[in-house]
Amino acid sequence: MPSKYPTCTSEEVVKVLKQLGFVTISQKGSHKKMSNGKHKVIVPMHKRDLKKGTLKGILEQGGVSLEEFMQYYS
Repeated sequence: MPSKYPTCTSEEVVKVLKQLGFVTISQKGSHKKMSNGKHKVIVPMHKRDLKKGTLKGILEQGGVSLEEFMQYYS
């Protein structure tokens, strides 16, 4: 059964999170910390695509549903 989570890069995830009201708080090494005032997420800024489980974890930490994410993901 195929995953419902898309394959995407860190930059694409950061772009969508910014559209959802998240701002960058800090970056240490290759990990960017973002917050919307209520939730904090850490996005690994590696050159390869994020694993689907990593994307799922980021969305769960940020309180963002997959449907919300998909509305802004292109």
